[in-house]
Amino acid sequence: MKSVQLNASPRTETRRGGSKKLRAAGRVPAVIYGRQAPPQNLDVNEEEVENLLHHSVSENLLLDLAVANDPRAKRLAMLREVQHHPLHGNILHMDLQEVSETEKVTLSVPVETTGEAAGVKTGGGTLEHVMFKLKIRALPKDLPEFITIDVTHLEIGKAVHIGEIKPPAGVEILGDKHLSVVAVAAPMTEEQEAAAAAEAAEAVPGEVEMLKEKKEEGEEGAAPAKPGEKAAAPAKGAAAAPAKGAAAPAKGAAAAAPAKGAPAAAAPAKGAAPAKGAEKKK
Repeated sequence: MKSVQLNASPRTETRRGGSKKLRAAGRVPAVIYGRQAPPQNLDVNEEEVENLLHHSVSENLLLDLAVANDPRAKRLAMLREVQHHPLHGNILHMDLQEVSETEKVTLSVPVETTGEAAGVKTGGGTLEHVMFKLKIRALPKDLPEFITIDVTHLEIGKAVHIGEIKPPAGVEILGDKHLSVVAVAAPMTEEQEAAAAAEAAEAVPGEVEMLKEKKEEGEEGAAPAKPGEKAAAPAKGAAAAPAKGAAAPAKGAAAAAPAKGAPAAAAPAKGAAPAKGAEKKK
């Protein structure tokens, strides 16, 4: 891996307010650590870092770091982590690891494929990336930016495993040698496509819960009448319940007069006792 130049300045302000001021001024807070020296807080130019990342395959960068007022002219470092703002994407912080030219380092690099798999070209299969990154170990100068895998020979149902990948000179690929990295899957049948469509058409949990709540509310009161059916008549002799929200008649108030044109109330049968509270005729 070819090293690239990056300038940095010592950072004395480590509080949150100081970091905000740095970002407002176009600087990015950073820290460098390693076995050669104790950790040191730095800040770097945001535009310079973004330019380096833009021209790189991944965020794995080997840096020739020049720190202002440092007795060492250059310090070899690996870019280990870059924190981005979750909404805006701008760089918030960087972690750098100082390394030695004579010591091997371990990192994860992306996997890239070349060629068109035979199972995809002639069998209609799908090339699947089981692993998108591989962990490798090498000297800084031998580190590749990515690992390339030729998939031209892959048929349907076949895969390339870690142990089958030929790494670049001086590079060791770590991990279980039997793990698949890329594979060619058979095309989906009509039954599988129908099953996938059925799963996608299922109701979301929120709608199911809403329907359940409505059902529970209906069970607490009287069952509502079905569309097109009349509401059930009250039991014989039972007084009709007042409409929801209607005011109850005042205590001792006279009964409402019958509507115009409505038949008068039936007279009591001969010899029947008058209604309770009614005056006797003299």
